[in-house]
Amino acid sequence: MTPAAEPRAGLRDVDPYVSPQLDVAARLNTNECPHPLPEAFSVELAEVVRDLPLNRYPDGQMTRLREELASHHGHPVEGTWTANGSNEVLSELLMAYGGPGQTATVFEPTYLLHSRLARLTHTQLAGLRLDPPYALDEPAIELALAGEPDVIFVCSPNNPTGNAQPLESVASLADRTAALVIVDEAYIEFGGESTLKLVADHPNVAVVRTFSKAFAMAGARLGYVLADPEVVADLQRVRLPYHMSALAQAAGIVALHHTAEAMSLLDAIRAQRDRIVRELTAVPGMTVFPSDANFVLFVPPSPHDARQVWRALLDRGVLVRDLTAVVPNALRVTAGASHEVDLFLASLQEVLSG
Repeated sequence: MTPAAEPRAGLRDVDPYVSPQLDVAARLNTNECPHPLPEAFSVELAEVVRDLPLNRYPDGQMTRLREELASHHGHPVEGTWTANGSNEVLSELLMAYGGPGQTATVFEPTYLLHSRLARLTHTQLAGLRLDPPYALDEPAIELALAGEPDVIFVCSPNNPTGNAQPLESVASLADRTAALVIVDEAYIEFGGESTLKLVADHPNVAVVRTFSKAFAMAGARLGYVLADPEVVADLQRVRLPYHMSALAQAAGIVALHHTAEAMSLLDAIRAQRDRIVRELTAVPGMTVFPSDANFVLFVPPSPHDARQVWRALLDRGVLVRDLTAVVPNALRVTAGASHEVDLFLASLQEVLSG
């Protein structure tokens, strides 16, 4: 019998990336938008999809989608690039600027996928840990630059801590290095100051965005980067042919036609986020981290164990994210619809008082 093929060395030491998708009353673990775009979006998208020539390959340059994104942000189309979710954008950036012999720096705790993609692309990883309130400050910048990285990740607002990084800190970092500074702004529409204004004078800054959160299109898998045209030219060298389907491109174009409706949903989400912060802060002994995003990180009061609290919430139909591997004894809850937040708060009170 022929022996089974062996993958590359070390691959089986990496666990698959899995985020539970359970059928519960309140799924508050993946930072999705709880409200879909309005019916007018669905009607327009259905009309567009009906006329797509799916027997033909899609536009490999995503021309119209890139033009619409460039116009939306006031950014050159030559510096605008799209892919299947911001995750694929990040992967392409590391394929172009990371890899063997290259080093990527991350400021932990942060989005775990940054480190994961670095490892998968054979990019050496340098993790620097920030202390609460997890702000990028001068000592952290100096320490990062001392390692002479080729790529530096900044997540703002940061996942899972929720805080936006100071614009002046990102500017200082970009001013003092030739490394590619990748700013992951998946949650920027919910709060914080965007670093997009830095790109014109800092060709080493790449701002990564997504349609998954503020545009309520997590299921469509649409992400993009706003950067210097040379960066986009490099991404075109590593991307797969026809990597974005005609369906995804159409969804993005139609969504941009409904930007006003998408942005109108944000106030309701921020209200629930602020409500969560307010209610949790009132619990004696609870540690609550201020948030500029659409989620809240918290540490249950002693002697409660976060993993046990997570399990007890799930038993009551509420799924939150266990972040104990990233921040000690911490859980993260998405700002969902009002009835989902009602259930979360009532269930948490029951768990903590039980």
